[in-house]
Amino acid sequence: MAETTIPASPVKAKSRFPKSVPYIIGNEAAERFSFYGMRSILTLFLVKQFFNPADNPALTDQANAHANKLHHLFVMVAYALPFVGGMIADWFTGKYKLILYVSIIYCIGHLMLATFDGGLSGFELGLLVVAIGAGGIKSCVSANVGDQFDATNQDLLSKVYGWFYFSINAGSMISTVAIPWTYEHFGPKWAFGIPGLLMALATIIFFSGRKKYVKVSPQGINRNNLVFITWYALTHLSQRKPGQHMLDIAKGTYDPERVEGVKAVYRVMTVFFFALAFWAVWDQCLSEWTLYAAKMDRVINLGFTTFTVYPGQLSTFNTLFLLMFIPLFNYVIYPWLDKRGLKTTPLRRLGTGLVLTALSFVVIGVIHTSLDHGGSPSIWWQVFAFLILSAAEVLVSITGLEYAYTHSPKSMKSTMTGIWFLVVSFGNLITAVVNGLIEGGGWWATNLKGANYEWFFVAFICVFIIAFLIISPRLKERNYITDPVIINQVAAETERL
Repeated sequence: MAETTIPASPVKAKSRFPKSVPYIIGNEAAERFSFYGMRSILTLFLVKQFFNPADNPALTDQANAHANKLHHLFVMVAYALPFVGGMIADWFTGKYKLILYVSIIYCIGHLMLATFDGGLSGFELGLLVVAIGAGGIKSCVSANVGDQFDATNQDLLSKVYGWFYFSINAGSMISTVAIPWTYEHFGPKWAFGIPGLLMALATIIFFSGRKKYVKVSPQGINRNNLVFITWYALTHLSQRKPGQHMLDIAKGTYDPERVEGVKAVYRVMTVFFFALAFWAVWDQCLSEWTLYAAKMDRVINLGFTTFTVYPGQLSTFNTLFLLMFIPLFNYVIYPWLDKRGLKTTPLRRLGTGLVLTALSFVVIGVIHTSLDHGGSPSIWWQVFAFLILSAAEVLVSITGLEYAYTHSPKSMKSTMTGIWFLVVSFGNLITAVVNGLIEGGGWWATNLKGANYEWFFVAFICVFIIAFLIISPRLKERNYITDPVIINQVAAETERL
């Protein structure tokens, strides 16, 4: 009897990170140092230098609201432009060229902040240029991470986004310690100049990896985009078949993959809408919270040493907690829950993150109430609020970046990420408008005075949580990276046409 030989099963090669990843992560760490470093002192600087230099108690509320408004308008512009930058990269330049060229503009903006620290008009122009630089590259940088991966190492994508976010917060942590200290001891020129030097370093690091990147070519402008496809579908509704998705009407005239991409945009926008509540309040930890910290007991006693933290340094706790929470969630909490049948889907992460966001503002509301009554609460209360908010950030922000990439087709990666950052922009617009109304006086100034400001935003977030609980069970997730049904469906329709 002949011996039967059973062929050995092929051993799957171990996935490896692309060689370009260290350059991308190094660039992001230095760029985030520059961005968060200047933001850590921005609100305090605006109040002290321009809006209330004499520290007149009668002007405190108006000056604070004015500074907060300008800060959030700056963030709004910085996070609105990724949508534009993403389209330019997809259509004309590709991600690599756009990141490189706009980074140079970014450096010029930082130079203007350091130069015009004594004049409001010049300083505001510098803020606009920095916002253009930061916003122009932002969606492209995060989408460029995903472009470096293929079918052989897709299993590492979630981890690399975690490390990408880790680099963001490593740069942020160092800057939020160093820049407020620099501001107190050497003044605004050095405090705004050092972030400019780090942005120059970020540009050099990115350029150094130019031969190692996977560079996705621009797609060029054509009629296969969201506006044309949506308009065609709306104007040809009479051709819709029973049970057919409205946008499928356009598949006979437009590229079916692009039609699927537009459908993905609307699906993802539904999910991203709920993140609006998070972004309407998160950036307040770098603006409003610093003003509260200035009035708190900021002496920290660790037993073996005692020191006083500067108000702008408090956000360092946010980055410190994130550096701990990112590996904790990725390697411990998520796997532990998944093994017990509680799969940590993006929607579940987002919902949990919203609840934690509201709780962090409850803590800040309690702090503000104490300050209103003449108290001087320990800064550890704000540290506690940062702990809760940091956990919420892991659940909302990292999930959003990953969701934007995995739930969109290849042709719309940068644009989809730009939409995520557009949500951040709208959130800051809401906060800027509220502060503008407070600055203007009247009903808003009277009813949102003191801690009522925080309770307003707690109620605001709770409205989103209730809506999320109602709508989220009806939302279907469609992953373009791992779902074979979607991949085969798009391929079949493309081949058919």
